[in-house]
Amino acid sequence: MISTLALQLAALDWVIIAVFFLVVIGIGAAASRSAGKSTENFFLGGRGMPWWLLGTSMVACTFSCDTPNLVTDIVRNNGVAGNWVWWAFLLTGMLTVFIYAKLWRRSEVVTDLEFYELRYSGKAAAAVRGFRALYLGVLFNVMIMGTVGLAAIKIGQVLFGLSPEQSIIYASIAVVIYATLGGLTGCIWADFFQYSLAMVGAIWAAVEAVKHPAVGGLAGLMERVPDDKLSIIPPMDTPDQFWGVFVPVLLIPIAVQWWNVWYPGAEPGGGGYIAQRMLSAKNEKHAIGATMFFNFMHYAIRPWPWIIVALASLLVFPDLEDVKAQFPNIDARYLKDDICYPAMMTLLPTGVFGLVVAGLIAAYTSTIGTHLNWGSSYVVNDFYKRFIRPDAPEKELVMVGRISTVVLLIIAGMVALALQNAKGAFDILLQVGAGTGLIYILRWFWWRINAWSEISAMIISFVVAVVFGTLSGGLALPFVPEGGYLPEEHWLRLSHWQLCLGISITTFCWVTVTLLTKPADDETLRAFVRKTRPGGPGWRHVEDQIVAEGGHRVNARLALKILCLFLGTFSIWGALFCIGNLLYGKVAYGLAFGAVAAVSMFLIFRVWEKISGEE
Repeated sequence: MISTLALQLAALDWVIIAVFFLVVIGIGAAASRSAGKSTENFFLGGRGMPWWLLGTSMVACTFSCDTPNLVTDIVRNNGVAGNWVWWAFLLTGMLTVFIYAKLWRRSEVVTDLEFYELRYSGKAAAAVRGFRALYLGVLFNVMIMGTVGLAAIKIGQVLFGLSPEQSIIYASIAVVIYATLGGLTGCIWADFFQYSLAMVGAIWAAVEAVKHPAVGGLAGLMERVPDDKLSIIPPMDTPDQFWGVFVPVLLIPIAVQWWNVWYPGAEPGGGGYIAQRMLSAKNEKHAIGATMFFNFMHYAIRPWPWIIVALASLLVFPDLEDVKAQFPNIDARYLKDDICYPAMMTLLPTGVFGLVVAGLIAAYTSTIGTHLNWGSSYVVNDFYKRFIRPDAPEKELVMVGRISTVVLLIIAGMVALALQNAKGAFDILLQVGAGTGLIYILRWFWWRINAWSEISAMIISFVVAVVFGTLSGGLALPFVPEGGYLPEEHWLRLSHWQLCLGISITTFCWVTVTLLTKPADDETLRAFVRKTRPGGPGWRHVEDQIVAEGGHRVNARLALKILCLFLGTFSIWGALFCIGNLLYGKVAYGLAFGAVAAVSMFLIFRVWEKISGEE
């Protein structure tokens, strides 16, 4: 049944939502003619995309309707500082900008999984490519889309009184049309439109949130919200605060998590749909520009509208019981802190409400559309074409891509119905990828890494995540005393220490496997170095062979690129803290951080000119 709230929506709200759907479907239809010509057009847009369009698409992909829910969950439980769990991934993004964007574009592969048979050799290379096509393209991908679908369910329940099944079906209608028709080109142009709409809606929602009588404007928000929730840096004044808050919230994400955990959109060394967009760029410069623009928009600009709404929700809905009282028909399974974001949206005035709802739908469709195209590219190019029908004509491959798009969406909908909490799903994804990230960084710069390194890391990290997940659930286990149950106070919960332990176990195992198995053959390694020109001391063994054949060494300028990595990090974090302190009314701090951002960006341009001239 449609809720009373939905029936009371003004005609203007419905017009805005309807126009949004028409535009998105029209984009897919317009892109369908070129997308259907070949798999390169369907999955890479013909490799002719400009940096600004790709960068916007990247940030739109990571702006899903579950992201403001996740940020709200984090802020309500751990304060603004809790966002370091994802802010730390900026280091990964800068690594991609200044080191890996060029390498990916030079590889000229269709999908990042094609990389495996470019970098490794033998049956193991083919095996890891096929395995990851299904592991990432299907299993991991539908889990990610499931978390996005969970947000759609909660938004549908709060805003429209829809059942979980109705929310999933209605939310998927537009995205399945433009994703199957327009391929990557349709997704990217739809992303551009949808991100613009979603950001306008998010900012407007934040403005309206602070107008609520319980908030009393920005000044009232700063006065009424506890300091521990407002702080950008977690407290460390006492031993309990240092070990219980500062270490897990800030230290471990910056020191360990960013380079050792694989997470979609923040893959160490690039990968997934970020790599897909770098591969579709016009050239190396556009690939670099796209990833830099993405990271700036993703980390510096986008978080604060969500954070403001999350902080306001602490005053409007101090407890979840307040949400339940306002929306008595909400399924108890979904009554978690992440539901407070859609609850805040119901307080918006006519017109603004329609715009924000359209923005949330846009956030959902842009992310789902990207993941469908990305996952389908793996299924088609790295599984069907590689192992099932190597000689399949292009039209058949495009048709398989469209069919797999629909199938993936159906499976993702079923996964969404099984989930309950955004932060819990986020933690599971981090744990599954724990310990694998270092491989994706080093495989470009250390000749010794081979296909078995990646196969062992994937299997072990998954097994470790399952074991830890079982223990943290307090399930009956025959080897545990006290009646066969692990006592609650001793549960290995999904926490920072569990993440570190998972990283340690997985890393030890894959390094051991690497040293006990044979590397890729020399011919494959030489061809890889000639094509991508990674450089660095890890390729000295291979470059010696190339020099002996009349070739030359690569001047990779890695030290200067790493310097740019840190300068880029300072510039974007500086902009993030500049905006935050200005919103907090701390003008002097805001200007200081703004100066750090400006100086760092100036130095980047100076250093990068030197790198480009000598590389």
